[in-house]
Amino acid sequence: MHDYSSLQNGSDIRGIALEAVGGKPVNLTNEAARDIGAAFGVWLSERTQKKPEALKVAIGRDSRITGEALSRAVAEGLAAVGVSAYIAGMASTPAMFMCCADGENPFDGGIMITASHLPYERNGAKFFTNDSGLEKADIKKLLELAGEGSEKLSANAQSGSISVCDVMASYISGLKKRILDTLELPDDANPFEGMKIIVDAGNGAGGFFAERLLLPLGADIDGSLYLEPDGMFPNHQPNPENAKAMECITHAVIESGADFGIIFDTDVDRAGAVLPDGKGGALALDRNRLIAIMTAILRRQYGPITVVTDSITSTGLAEFIENLGCRHHRFKRGYRNVIGEAQRLMREGEKAIFAMETSGHGALYENYFLDDGAYIIVKLLIELVRARREGSSLTDLIKNLREPAESAEARLPVGCPDFAPLTAAVLEAVEKHFGSLEGFSVVPNNYEGVRVNADKSHGDGWFLIRRSLHDPLMPTNIESDSEGGIKLIAAALVKCLGSFAELDISSLEALMK
Repeated sequence: MHDYSSLQNGSDIRGIALEAVGGKPVNLTNEAARDIGAAFGVWLSERTQKKPEALKVAIGRDSRITGEALSRAVAEGLAAVGVSAYIAGMASTPAMFMCCADGENPFDGGIMITASHLPYERNGAKFFTNDSGLEKADIKKLLELAGEGSEKLSANAQSGSISVCDVMASYISGLKKRILDTLELPDDANPFEGMKIIVDAGNGAGGFFAERLLLPLGADIDGSLYLEPDGMFPNHQPNPENAKAMECITHAVIESGADFGIIFDTDVDRAGAVLPDGKGGALALDRNRLIAIMTAILRRQYGPITVVTDSITSTGLAEFIENLGCRHHRFKRGYRNVIGEAQRLMREGEKAIFAMETSGHGALYENYFLDDGAYIIVKLLIELVRARREGSSLTDLIKNLREPAESAEARLPVGCPDFAPLTAAVLEAVEKHFGSLEGFSVVPNNYEGVRVNADKSHGDGWFLIRRSLHDPLMPTNIESDSEGGIKLIAAALVKCLGSFAELDISSLEALMK
């Protein structure tokens, strides 16, 4: 028996797959991957009510240097319990779902070997069936089964097979069809002819978007960055939230004179974009701006909608969404939380067709509520072509988005091993303190942490303090519409939290300087 419970990361699996200097011990071994593959075969058989020998499962991976060996180990585990395993090689996470949901002969399951934007020594897995990704409870069950070991799970099973497959060709074909059909163009059209569109893949799996989609559709992709896969990620973190990564694609757009810049995370389920600002600079479309521009596009397509976001979106974004006649519904951090809430609202009859977290995870009802960075970019590119036809600009869609004067995040470490009681006490103290403090008002019905508004004399903005989803941390986001406002809000928070000796508030204190 093995205890693999530490590999659970919400609805995914994450672990250390390679020794690194000063790093943690390896816990995602090839043996663990084999056990997990076997467990997924058994779990999928129970879920689908199909015998293992009737199941087909595809395994893809991103560019991480441990991905190939882990893919093979997972395939061996699947085959051991009788499943037909298909190694797909380099792929994107969205493609691993689409190979289950689309096509004439879809796979019964898909596994993506990835750890998103985490360092090179990490790896993990995401799992799909033909209707969704696995939930947190499914992963718990999966790891419990894996703990029995692949030998025990396969004791009475006939041997399956291991083959290779290509899931990316049909996925890319689907993106191309979406572009051409929406723009009402024939199959041989070049909608991006005369446009320079560049991609920063961060040495992850996203290089296909430039070379296999944009280029055949007529785009000039010269100036693209780091399209070649390299699991050591030598240039920058493949992450639209990373400052250096966004600086790279922004600089590339300016230097190359591009009409549009795209940045993907390692496995292409998240994306950001950059537009020239017409003044020799560039405008990053990430976080609140990306949500705003997608809302404007979808408002024109569907009429008034409900937009579900995570808890740290700005006041300016809320105003922008409401001014479009749409409803803004803030929910908990975590892309599965945001998507799940949109699906819940849809079941209740609300037109919640769009969910997006400020991290760049975005999902649409029209695309299976799949968090697909490439699909989000396709929606933007379609509007880019339309704007060019009309003699306008994509930036026109968000010209009324009010930007904060200042924004910051302070991450407050908790210094005790059993951190749940302390974080609960902190949130209770914040709500009580600011609920009766002049110049501040606690936002009611907040789904995560405590959100507090500050009037013009006390910071002219807001803050949100919450518990981290996985770590002994209390992330605190602050925004202000006035220069110097963050300093005032941070000072008020420091005064409230100073009595908690095991809460490190030094990053808040730094904002007061």
